[in-house]
Amino acid sequence: MTEDAADAALGRAWRDDTPWRVLTALTEGDDRLAGHEGEAAAAELAGRAFLDAGARDARVETFALPVWTRGDCSLAVTDPVEREFPAFALPYSPAGEIADAPLVDAGHGTEGDFAEVDAEGAVVLASTDSPAGGRLVHRMEKYGYAVDGTAAGFVFYNHRDGQLPPTGALRFGREGEIPAAGVSKETGAWLREYADRGGRVAFAVDASTERGTGTNAHAVLGPDTDEEVLALAHHDAHDVAEGALDNGCGVATLVAAARVLADLDLDCRVRVATVGAEEVGLLGSAALADAVDLDAVRAVVNVDGAGRYRTLRAFTHGTDAFAGVLEDVSERANRPIEVEETLHPYSDHWPFLRRGVPAVQLHSVTPERGRGWGHTPADTRDKADSRNLREHGALAALLVQTLTRRTVPRPEDDELRETLADAGMRPGMEAADVWPADWD
Repeated sequence: MTEDAADAALGRAWRDDTPWRVLTALTEGDDRLAGHEGEAAAAELAGRAFLDAGARDARVETFALPVWTRGDCSLAVTDPVEREFPAFALPYSPAGEIADAPLVDAGHGTEGDFAEVDAEGAVVLASTDSPAGGRLVHRMEKYGYAVDGTAAGFVFYNHRDGQLPPTGALRFGREGEIPAAGVSKETGAWLREYADRGGRVAFAVDASTERGTGTNAHAVLGPDTDEEVLALAHHDAHDVAEGALDNGCGVATLVAAARVLADLDLDCRVRVATVGAEEVGLLGSAALADAVDLDAVRAVVNVDGAGRYRTLRAFTHGTDAFAGVLEDVSERANRPIEVEETLHPYSDHWPFLRRGVPAVQLHSVTPERGRGWGHTPADTRDKADSRNLREHGALAALLVQTLTRRTVPRPEDDELRETLADAGMRPGMEAADVWPADWD
């Protein structure tokens, strides 16, 4: 294909309304909580979109997972006043009832914060925010510290205005140890005050975890070679909202990329995939990693967070060589790509990276630190912009095409372990129960 033909393919992408239609279909259907009907429907939708893009050998496959189902949740201060507050149970919260317990505020929920409070037998509060200037402290890490401190329950309060209780899974692929819920910033402010006044609460969660199945979809583009580049996005979302930004935009961006890739010259096979159950433990991507020949995967492009905001951001996850590839893509497209050396285990690159496949994650430069609207009832389609889907899709396509032509080094376990340890992440990953056992 000539450069002019490639430019024509990119030009068509700017006028393509298919990514927006994909996002619309994802967000107007049933919720996409892992293992439920909406998640399976999203996989079917993605498979059809890949075929429509020009891919072949589309497959929709299931995998086993513990399926969590939400029931009622109640949270009430019993002293110094009697007052009820709205709350959402957090996925993989066990069912449980706490008739009376002290209320304790653990601030940002860091290891140091928990060292300063008596969590034993208490319902512990922790913010969605992280200390300024420090690393991001994941929700599962905060929950792990509460469990380690023998807390009776865990309440996660938002740091963003708007009566928006946050959600998010407590453990990777298994039920948690103590009941947990999310509450809004406004509720959190009251609860923190009552905690300072020696307050007590009653807290109950009705939920169930049963064996079931999640769903993946994948298809291939380009020549039928032994090696391939894998680009994936997760199609599941939390059931409190439409899941537009997290990760409907990622799915739509990947579809946009597939439609460009179908018209580009590729030096090896490209597999495009959407996976389920990312939000509850990366279970779909782990199943996909088991299903493909990892020795044949040159690189993984994880589209989780792309398409949300105007400027594309890329996390290189310990593979410095990605920076040069991304710089070349940025120059070719004359569009900015912000590159960060971030390495974390909380998205679908991890099952591949952990097993020796270099992986880059495509995200967006966000207007503020943290999830923003994600994991709240405000994660709705009106926050998205079709221009971002098209532009990030075109950039993702150029990145994938480049990776079919250029080799990046495969990571070593020792390097990953040392990088995470040097960043101070080991204690938190251990608390979250995601530090690999064979690294000890």
